[in-house]
Amino acid sequence: MPTAPPPSRDAAIEARVFWLRFQKEIAWALIVLLMAILAWTAFRIYTDKRDSAASGALANAKNAQDYQQVIDRYPKAPAAVSAYLLLAETQRQQKKFVEANTTLQRFISTNPNNEFVPTAYLAMAANLESLGKTDEALAQYQRVATNYPDNYAAPLALISQVNILKAQKRIEDARRICETILIKYRIPSEQPVAGVADNRPASMWAAEAMRQLHLLKPAEPQKSAAGTASPAVPPMLAAPSPATRAEPSVTPSNPIPQKSRGRNPR
Repeated sequence: MPTAPPPSRDAAIEARVFWLRFQKEIAWALIVLLMAILAWTAFRIYTDKRDSAASGALANAKNAQDYQQVIDRYPKAPAAVSAYLLLAETQRQQKKFVEANTTLQRFISTNPNNEFVPTAYLAMAANLESLGKTDEALAQYQRVATNYPDNYAAPLALISQVNILKAQKRIEDARRICETILIKYRIPSEQPVAGVADNRPASMWAAEAMRQLHLLKPAEPQKSAAGTASPAVPPMLAAPSPATRAEPSVTPSNPIPQKSRGRNPR
């Protein structure tokens, strides 16, 4: 039994009905979209002009006051990041280490996710070291190496600890740091295999760690009571002490036997 064909629909009529039904909603959506495009375009024009002006001001900056003006006038511009670091370096050159650390801390607070944050922490540690606060500087270097192990600042933070540890007579700790650099920061052309010698070429940091290892003094040998260094002798090879050495008993009733000469006496 033949089936009746479905009723035909005119697409143009359906589109007209849809427009008449939702024309207000469609018009508002188009207006909102157009306003968003205009706002984004205006924002891009503004930021481009701002960044260009900030870059020009930074290029013309010559001293700490000029860098501070760039930061104050264009705090959101990329040039402000460079202005912070250049201002801190200028203050460091003027031996204003406390002011330099204040500038670096402001940079970190306003740009916590910036790629130069580890560099700022390293600079703060160096300023603390210049102020003679070696314990605080050492702790800062350790935090950088721990918190940013995959950053370029990590090996620099490690190698910077060596001189402080040497000054504190912590030779074994300094040696351990150098060995860590040699293991972790060679050029990763081939990863080392267990039981196979590490033949990876040395990076700049590994080469510096090797140089520092050669400069480290070996462990001091034990000194005798007289104050002169004496090498340690294994117990099995040591001579017995006079108190335990066996002495032959010499008494009138037990004379020292004499060797007989050829024949027995008659």
